[in-house]
Amino acid sequence: VAYMSPEQARGEAVDARTDLFSFGVVLYEMATGAPAFQGAATAVIFDAILNKAPLPPSRLRPELPAELERIIGKALEKDREVRHQSAREMLADLRRLKRDTESGRTAAVPAAARKTTLPWVAGAAAVVLLAAAAAFYLFAGRRQAIDSLAVLPFANAGADAGTEYLSDGITESLINNLSRLPQLKVLPRSTVFRYKGQQTDPGKVGRELKVRAVLTGRLVQRGDSVSIQAELVDVAEGAQLWGERYNRKLADVSAIEEEIAREISDKLRLKLTGEEQKRLARRPTENAEAYQEYLKGRYQWNRRTTVSLRTAIAHFENAIAKDPGFALAHAGLADSYVLMGEYDTATPPRESYPKARAAAQRALAVDDTLAEAYTTLGYVQFMYDWDWAGAESNFKKALELKPGYATGRQWYGEYLAAMGRFDEALTEMKRASAIDPLSLIIQANLGTVHLLSRRYDQAIEQYRTTLAMDPNFGVTHQFLGWVYAAKSMYPEAIREWQTAVKLLGEDPFVISSLGQVYGRAGRRPEAQNILDQLMERSKRGYVPAMAMATVYEGLGDKDRAFQWLAKAFEERSPTLSLGFKADPIWDRLRPAPRYADLLRRMNLAP
Repeated sequence: VAYMSPEQARGEAVDARTDLFSFGVVLYEMATGAPAFQGAATAVIFDAILNKAPLPPSRLRPELPAELERIIGKALEKDREVRHQSAREMLADLRRLKRDTESGRTAAVPAAARKTTLPWVAGAAAVVLLAAAAAFYLFAGRRQAIDSLAVLPFANAGADAGTEYLSDGITESLINNLSRLPQLKVLPRSTVFRYKGQQTDPGKVGRELKVRAVLTGRLVQRGDSVSIQAELVDVAEGAQLWGERYNRKLADVSAIEEEIAREISDKLRLKLTGEEQKRLARRPTENAEAYQEYLKGRYQWNRRTTVSLRTAIAHFENAIAKDPGFALAHAGLADSYVLMGEYDTATPPRESYPKARAAAQRALAVDDTLAEAYTTLGYVQFMYDWDWAGAESNFKKALELKPGYATGRQWYGEYLAAMGRFDEALTEMKRASAIDPLSLIIQANLGTVHLLSRRYDQAIEQYRTTLAMDPNFGVTHQFLGWVYAAKSMYPEAIREWQTAVKLLGEDPFVISSLGQVYGRAGRRPEAQNILDQLMERSKRGYVPAMAMATVYEGLGDKDRAFQWLAKAFEERSPTLSLGFKADPIWDRLRPAPRYADLLRRMNLAP
């Protein structure tokens, strides 16, 4: 901004004379060591460019040739018709100045002229100093209020799509590192990555996300070298707070992340404790190859498909092989096995959740400050171990370490709802939503708390709000189908479940819920057809027992429903943990003694 011409600042057409004005600004700064147009905010700089003449160069450097001051002054004329009309004209003036300088014919601004203006200069200097001091204190006070930040996805500016893991990984690492600082609200990955691949204006995005500062960056990898450019922007002022370019070896990526995090904490004037400073300076591993494997693992993990999760596991295991003491790699492995338990219905829970537990425990043995590892451990205890007290203890420990961890609050909210503690669950889900307002799963789970607490109309309203954000989010259609079924609105429930099947595929849990609703609606042939499909699939591989139990419940066959629920208990089905105690879809089985016995065996009996 400080190098704009008046016509560019006014949004008018520009020409070669516009560039000559900007060149004059650069020449002024080269000659005096000071910017021609200064100000604490963009608006102040614009006003100076449009309406104020810069301080004459000789006032700052009395030894400057008078002719140079004239050339600079002509270049900085507000009216472009009075400026140099071409670069050739300016070049001729500069060549004359060079010739006269070399021949000794140039002169500085006359001393007499300087003496006669000294009182004026002193007064102007006093005004400038007062204004600068006022601007500094106002600006500093404003900057102290910057307590929220969005780290936008770093752009992969190279042509190699294979380095996408690096730009994504740096972004995510910065988010995780900075979110450990309690004074700073950092928006989570799920919110900011909606802007990935878009040409964005940081100020506009910051206003959309309601944060005070935005960090942007771009990355280019060339062989074993990487160039990273980062910029921190004050949203309220539209001014750059900090910017830097790093040209390093690929092995130095974690060091660059550390430097950027430190610069941001400094520019935002965060008062860090000694422990927080150590946390920012702590590198996750000194092994560069291990860190590359970790970043590749997280990139695959975030894609959340069965294939990508298996690839992520391989990368995390490679990272651990290169550095067994790499806590984040153990945590990544734990997170991968947890998601395998949810996304890969062909894998029995006994094959994934114990591995997730072991990896989380190893991560905490190395670094007992990892909130993510406590959260994952708590989730395994909740979904698989049925260690309800242990799960709550670890969820609370995670949130104590990282209050702004949206996933931690979401999973703790799910736990509280499963326990029947609905008011507490709603509080946690609302906190998670405030941290990550664009997370579809969090918004949908807000509705599920209402569903489990039998506030059906509020649940429907929340699900519709979530669908307005993304009508193709299949999980919301699932949940909406459940609440319609609970209200005996079977045509509406069937419509939602059919949509979920289209969006999510032939997942056993999805089609079994459709089968349940078919059965309850009296459409027994369709329900039996889904049951036959599941039975046939079970001959070729694992099918969750809970899926069978769900269809039998819809068909009204309580004996077979309980037989399959017993098998689900032996499998330690996570679906039992999530809603068996409170979910209205089991209301028709609830009066049976076998139902109470199953709750007792799960340590869920009153």
